[in-house]
Amino acid sequence: MTDIRTALHSALAFPITPFDANGRVDLDAVRLNASFVANSRCGAIVAPSGTGEIFALTPEESTDIVRATVEVAGETPVIAPAGFGPVLGARMAAEAEAAGAAAIMVVAPYYAKPSADGLVEYYKQIASGTSLPILPYARDAALFTPAILEKLCNELPQIIAFKDGRADVRLFTQLRDHVIHACGEDRLIWLGGSGDDLVGPYFATGAVGYTSSLACFWPEASMEIYDLAAAGDYAGLRAYHDRVVRPIYQMRQLKPGYEVSVMKVAMEILGYVAGPSRAPLANLTTNERRQLAGILAELQVPTRADRGL
Repeated sequence: MTDIRTALHSALAFPITPFDANGRVDLDAVRLNASFVANSRCGAIVAPSGTGEIFALTPEESTDIVRATVEVAGETPVIAPAGFGPVLGARMAAEAEAAGAAAIMVVAPYYAKPSADGLVEYYKQIASGTSLPILPYARDAALFTPAILEKLCNELPQIIAFKDGRADVRLFTQLRDHVIHACGEDRLIWLGGSGDDLVGPYFATGAVGYTSSLACFWPEASMEIYDLAAAGDYAGLRAYHDRVVRPIYQMRQLKPGYEVSVMKVAMEILGYVAGPSRAPLANLTTNERRQLAGILAELQVPTRADRGL
């Protein structure tokens, strides 16, 4: 398996979670969807992720998805989620490690406004359930200050990377600068985690990898974005953004929840099993589906049939 630190210097795929006609997780579809992403150049697969509706899944469903993804991932590392509460998070981390995950991405705690010490303790207790590397995911209640992140780095050696999902590039820069000065240049691997549309700003301020929901159906595009950003070709990235990313992300921004639902409908249009998003996420209208189909056709996104699956 590819070393996890090396794997993080890349686009990391965020697959959707497919549901069958009865609303259950379709594990055969999980395997199929993960198999072609694993055969792409994406560095790792995060499953289930935010795009994979982790917040709407049971812990048992999450572990089943981790296991099914590992079964087909080959040399591509699988990063599993854990969190919500410290006891549940530690259990999820332990079960993910047993299922073959290579690292744990810790999602935000349930409590909306934890104290600094409470947030640090949350990560430490979840990490106690596993020997795997830990990646904090900054979003919602997981609001990091430079001091909190430094404390976490000093007290929890398992942390190897930081994924920012707040789209606050100023705060990301402050966190990165502080940790580098306090803990060393190589203490953390810095990941942009707010979408394929913000890769340029994140890489310009020091990110070396990013999490991509676009990769769930078009990993080649995700890696093109990564290649342009890693090379510092921001003019090329701007042009690629305008042609490829912008029309899809404009649809994602039509309603709350469409950051997931648009990706699921794209999968269905391209011939994969996806199913509707679970509540409270909204699902696309018939007209919006037609609009998205037109965008995918114009961009010539590969279908399931094109991939021979």
